[in-house]
Amino acid sequence: MANPPCILLGVTGSIAAYRAAELVRLMIVRGWDVHVIMTRSATEFVGKLTFQTLSRHPVGVEQWGDEANWRPEHIALADRADVFVIAPCTANVMAKLACGIADDLLTSTVLACQAPLVVAPAMNVHMWEHPATQANLKILQARGVRMIDVAEGDLACGYQGKGRLAPVDGIVEVVQGVLDSRGSKP
Repeated sequence: MANPPCILLGVTGSIAAYRAAELVRLMIVRGWDVHVIMTRSATEFVGKLTFQTLSRHPVGVEQWGDEANWRPEHIALADRADVFVIAPCTANVMAKLACGIADDLLTSTVLACQAPLVVAPAMNVHMWEHPATQANLKILQARGVRMIDVAEGDLACGYQGKGRLAPVDGIVEVVQGVLDSRGSKP
């Protein structure tokens, strides 16, 4: 039996981080091997234990561990990935990706990873519409990053407009399409 596809899921500091738990569950149901990397900000919204329990794997947050146990986790995870998904992705992390900044475990792993990158942004409507965010979106698309459009509706901040995380079942379908195009089937 072939190994299941390995999906890296990056979770960033958005209120939509709680929806990433359902995303992990749907990916596991498909038989995918899911490994979660969270930014420190994401842990303010959802705990590591949630993702560890759902994925059945340790969850990465810190780039540097204890010296006795340290190994380049960002390289090991990057080498294992069939698809790298960041959902939700904040405006901050989008900007880091566009500029090639690798200042935490998530962004370092992205730079080390050769697998296709799928990004599902989530943010306030004004942040989404800001010229800097739109420029970063274009940069990432030009590099071949599969950007999933934000949804429109009521936002957690009280505003209404574009900026909501896309429906999680739609994100899973995009990932399945990327896997299918690469010939990675469970």
